Amino acid sequence: MDYVINGLKLVTGLIAFMIVIRALGKKHLAEMTPYDMIYLLMFGGILEETLYNPKISIWQFLFSLGVWVAAIYVIEKLVTKSNKVRALLKGEPDHLIVDGEINLHLMNKNQLEMEQLRTMLRQQGIFSLREVKDLFLEPGGDISINQYAKYKPVTCGDLDINKREDSPSVLLIDEGQIQQEVLHAIGKTELWLRQELTREGFSDPHDVIYCEWSKSDGFFIK
Repeated sequence: MDYVINGLKLVTGLIAFMIVIRALGKKHLAEMTPYDMIYLLMFGGILEETLYNPKISIWQFLFSLGVWVAAIYVIEKLVTKSNKVRALLKGEPDHLIVDGEINLHLMNKNQLEMEQLRTMLRQQGIFSLREVKDLFLEPGGDISINQYAKYKPVTCGDLDINKREDSPSVLLIDEGQIQQEVLHAIGKTELWLRQELTREGFSDPHDVIYCEWSKSDGFFIK
């Protein structure tokens, strides 16, 4: 019986966590703030204490999860309505470098050493501080950089060149399996795919491990 209850608690916790992720939006999957870490730790604590404490019933667990979900939802709504609440809970970016000048006060406030800063710059493909005009330390710990113009890569716009826009590619065959849903989404048929494969020198789709296609570049087959 204990195994069944623990299983129910795990499934319930998983469902609650998925509901929170869906409610908060996809941005939370890409950007973690200190507040996000706090509610993840709280969720782990609730789940751990419940699993290993038989005195806590499934209903008590559901109540705790309900309060946890409701609190997060309310706080997120408050964050979107009030800049002061957002700054308090989520934090704000710190402008560490302004027009080439380093703000040592903010460096010390964030307990950031120069070599740590250089490491973060190298991860962005910048190997000298002389290239950086402005640098922001984001609430999630990432950095955003504005380079001096002379160090920025030359673009087609700079050279006044008209470059063709690339279209996104789609995966049509995955390890020999034709992706029917993808074909339907782009308005193509399996007959069309087989005909195009024959033109490319592949008579049997099962011999293809990878096949992608885009309007701008056509087929790429392995």
